[in-house]
Amino acid sequence: MLWGRTSALVATLALAALAAAGCGGSSGDKGPTDVKWYVFKEPGGAFDAAAAKCSKESNGKYQVKVVALPTDSDQQRELVARRLAAEDKDIDIIGMDVNWTAEFAEAKWIVPWTGPNQQAAEKGTIPALLASAQYKGQTWVAPFTTNTQLLFYHKDVVKGPPPQTWDEMIQQAQKIGGDKGKIVVQGRRYEGLVVWFNTLVASAGGEIVDKDGNTKLGPPAEKAAQIMHDVATKAGTPSISNEKEDTGKDTFKAGDLAFMVNYPFVYADIAKDKKALANLGVARYPSVTPGQPSHVTFGGINLGVSKFSKHQSLAFEAAKCLLQPENQIVASEKGGLAPTQESLYDTPRIKKAFPFADIMQATLKDGVARPVLPTYSDVSLAIQDALHPPGSIDPVGSIKTLVENLKKAKEGKLF
Repeated sequence: MLWGRTSALVATLALAALAAAGCGGSSGDKGPTDVKWYVFKEPGGAFDAAAAKCSKESNGKYQVKVVALPTDSDQQRELVARRLAAEDKDIDIIGMDVNWTAEFAEAKWIVPWTGPNQQAAEKGTIPALLASAQYKGQTWVAPFTTNTQLLFYHKDVVKGPPPQTWDEMIQQAQKIGGDKGKIVVQGRRYEGLVVWFNTLVASAGGEIVDKDGNTKLGPPAEKAAQIMHDVATKAGTPSISNEKEDTGKDTFKAGDLAFMVNYPFVYADIAKDKKALANLGVARYPSVTPGQPSHVTFGGINLGVSKFSKHQSLAFEAAKCLLQPENQIVASEKGGLAPTQESLYDTPRIKKAFPFADIMQATLKDGVARPVLPTYSDVSLAIQDALHPPGSIDPVGSIKTLVENLKKAKEGKLF
């Protein structure tokens, strides 16, 4: 998931709350065994509903207890990593951001899904999503929810069909001109900027680093950097360097702007206003190369099982229950969190939750992960350092800087 950063005070208070939660222990010898699921607080109640459903279906064998983490992914990771580094036995199941797999596996904080468990994790899952679940030939987590970006536009501003490529979108925005001829994109110095760059590089036929962490980049990266620069200088909003998902949604709505790339959560908010909904267009994320599909960076939550859990067998059993189609559908309905099971995109309930489900499904099939490396956080920082603010990008010079940054990051010398 991608969320904005909040204050250090919030993280400190959250850590204290988690410490208190850890003191409660399990249910002991009487009654069902407590299986603790550490996952971000889903405001719609979908995760609580899934936990209750699986607890009931266990027939007294276990009860899934949700331990709520902050909504900010960085804070989630910090809090969980601290506990796992201390070999805390209170954690059983972890709701993991798709970026954590390699780091947690390399640190030996989670155990792989093998045999029947692996089959359950992979069966029916959109194949592209398994890229974030696998590391060094093993499946370490099970994809539970996913996310992808789409192109949103205002029909009263964009006259005619939406653009197929980024270059076309920039040209259309310039032609529209004025205050409304703008493209809203996540250009803040944070993970959203990395997602934008990773998607553009992949859509241009390249990659940032290979599976061993060796720098690739080359012409696709320069093309990606050129697009970022052109958006910022020719059609971006004045606030592009500080824009993230939620602020971008507000900017797009308030100004009746032409284009926005963002996640489907924006649809639920706009849908509250019938007039605004009727004026909202949704299309596939623009490509880089004409005639070639875009390869959008996906997000989501994977389920991992802690190495230090006292109830690993039950944790896997509960996690497999959480993966059930019904729970994924409810997560879509209550939380706007897309399912990982490919077959669900043809069901009436998912089509109702996401009227553009067919676009999402096609986008996810062509989706890409961010680099699956234990040092991913350093790779992310290297990209942010070289490419922010997007309006100051020199397509050749900035990529040269990024090459040097990635080299330092691999050697542990970046910061």
